[in-house]
Amino acid sequence: MSESYRTVQWNAHKRTYDLVIAAGVLLFLGGFVGLTFALHPAPGDLSVPIVVLRASAVCAFLMLHLILCIGPLARLTPKALPLLYNRRHLGVSAFLVALVHGLLATIYYQGMGDANPLVAIFTANPRYDSIAQFPFQTLGVFGLAVLFLMAATSHDYWLKNLTPGAWKALHMCVYVAYVALVGHVALGALQAEPHPVYAGLLLLGVVVVSGLHLVAGTRETAKDAGSSEQDGWVRAGRLDEIDPDCALVVVLPGDERVAIFRSEAGLSALSNVCAHQGGPLGEGRIVDGCVTCPWHGYQYLADRGQSPPPFTEKVPTYRLKLEGDEVWVDARANPPGTPVDPLPIPNALEATRG
Repeated sequence: MSESYRTVQWNAHKRTYDLVIAAGVLLFLGGFVGLTFALHPAPGDLSVPIVVLRASAVCAFLMLHLILCIGPLARLTPKALPLLYNRRHLGVSAFLVALVHGLLATIYYQGMGDANPLVAIFTANPRYDSIAQFPFQTLGVFGLAVLFLMAATSHDYWLKNLTPGAWKALHMCVYVAYVALVGHVALGALQAEPHPVYAGLLLLGVVVVSGLHLVAGTRETAKDAGSSEQDGWVRAGRLDEIDPDCALVVVLPGDERVAIFRSEAGLSALSNVCAHQGGPLGEGRIVDGCVTCPWHGYQYLADRGQSPPPFTEKVPTYRLKLEGDEVWVDARANPPGTPVDPLPIPNALEATRG
């Protein structure tokens, strides 16, 4: 967390994350170029610009797949959370690699004509009325434009000024960009490389991305269906389902999600929606005594749903009760920032998940 919107301050985790991204991109590009020329000792129409153009295209496309897989993976396994913390860095990197591909393609294929290269992209192939011959370059430009908007607004300055709702809606357009880029590849590269293995790899990528989202969504739906209500109280689950310093998420009537955290002080419940960007607080942990959002590290005092001073973000809190080893939450939310004493855990139950 930071008291103001300013130049990003890199910590050790961010540096490691970015170094891994940079190293991965450089190794992939170098390996792709080297392997291509090694397998084609007499490359014929292959040239360094063409190979680098292809390498950057494949690299950016793979990075986009990874970006889209991180969200559902983080919901399926906590081991994927480190990838989620600075996913915006990966998104900006993917845009930069895609931009290299776009610039090389524009210069190489459109730079020798009389028309302006950017104009030629949209006018060289006028078959907008055909599916099979639809100008795939237009789809690529559209996808790149969406990635640019996301990269340009990735800083918290834009999150604050656009408002979290508008910012999130803009960044959800990554799925629109993905569909456009799949079409770009299918109508472009796959037409020049008719071997079925390439179509199979593209299909595999689509299946993996959509499959992970379906599995994660199905799992969330199954959890939601497991809640039961009694006199305004909703059964959240058993105490032993909550690890120390972690949370159990329950869905209340009206689809409001509540995160129930277990700490040394006892059990505390607050809204699962972070006031910063709508991140899932229940997928975070208690760090230094504060509930810490897994997306960008925003923190809240668990017993009052308020960020520690001098910060002022607040989220609703909820009352809890124990019936045996079962945890119940009051479906009526308290106003954001309302203090609620942690629910003590009886000594007889203290050993569960302890």
